[in-house]
Amino acid sequence: MAIGRIRFILIPALLILLLFVLLEKNFLPGLSRKNSSDDQFRLVGSVAYLIRDEYVEEPNPSKTMDGAFRGLVDSLDILSSYLDKNTVLKYKQRRDTDLKEPGITFYKTYGSFPVVISVKENSPAEKAGLRLGESVSIMDGRSTLSMSMIEANLLLKDKSVDPVKLKILRGTGSEIVSLERERIPAETYSYTATKGTSGILKIRRLYPPCVNMLKEKLLPGLKTKKKPLILDLRDCAEGDIEEAQGLLDIFVEDKESGYFENGQGIRETLTLHATAELAGLPLIVWTNQATIGPAEAVAAVLKAFKKVKVIGFQTPGLVSKQHFIPLGDGSGLLLTSAIFHLKKDKDFWEKGIEPDIKIDVEDMTSNAYLKATQKLLAN
Repeated sequence: MAIGRIRFILIPALLILLLFVLLEKNFLPGLSRKNSSDDQFRLVGSVAYLIRDEYVEEPNPSKTMDGAFRGLVDSLDILSSYLDKNTVLKYKQRRDTDLKEPGITFYKTYGSFPVVISVKENSPAEKAGLRLGESVSIMDGRSTLSMSMIEANLLLKDKSVDPVKLKILRGTGSEIVSLERERIPAETYSYTATKGTSGILKIRRLYPPCVNMLKEKLLPGLKTKKKPLILDLRDCAEGDIEEAQGLLDIFVEDKESGYFENGQGIRETLTLHATAELAGLPLIVWTNQATIGPAEAVAAVLKAFKKVKVIGFQTPGLVSKQHFIPLGDGSGLLLTSAIFHLKKDKDFWEKGIEPDIKIDVEDMTSNAYLKATQKLLAN
């Protein structure tokens, strides 16, 4: 065995491990394990030396480092992720308007398979018979067990129309499903006039220029409305916190509605303007399990400070700020740098929003949501 070669690999590996022990302790201590830093340092050193002295053959440098990065970063919390070169490219392209997708969203914890938490209506996934709660063990020939939640969802999308092949775990067996990809609508929102309401405003993605377009094209007409506006946040799992803040500014007059807190306890207040143009317009919010991130923050603040009724499913409680760090080889780290709290220290992380009216999992169509809304308004 080439001992010198192994030592050459283990020295940087050990440094990386020590770096992430510090990250785990200082970057987001509220999300990390509670072992003392001294014990962690000793454990990391012991593992590295055991590999050097006892492992039967020379490790593959690329596989060793890739596996070390994935294990260290992906285990920090559900949203932190190590992204290889291919996934970094997809991450940078996530706002492109020419992407195609099969119409599903995954939820995934460390060491488990991705679980389907959303199937969009009339999507290739719905037409192929995918159901909520199904797990995926392989995606395009790759095991999903070592993927992060971010990575698994990024890999569903592509600029190509080539289908994505999934191995679905069903009962005691499995089934290979090939899902077509269809173009994601370029518009970040849509508006539909609906009888008995001020309409349905569906937010697809909370990326700019969503709010500016709303203010320019939709807000003038809504100023004269009196009936409740339905804010449909189902399947809205992407966006920017700043855009969420801009959307809340339209409806909520509250200077301090929540805050983000980092690992050192430093808080950044989510401050809203005091002149919300539609502060008097009643709202009803629709959610599902894929109401994640910025859209989830919008729903939480509206429920807490405008007493808005929420119809749908409990959200996962995954509102945070992410810090992307590029690495020299083209890969990168996506680290959770701060997590969201509602004002008055209400616990929100990984708990989410409990709906006022729950939708039957067997019928999650827009018609079912609309019927529940009409029943609420009638009462």
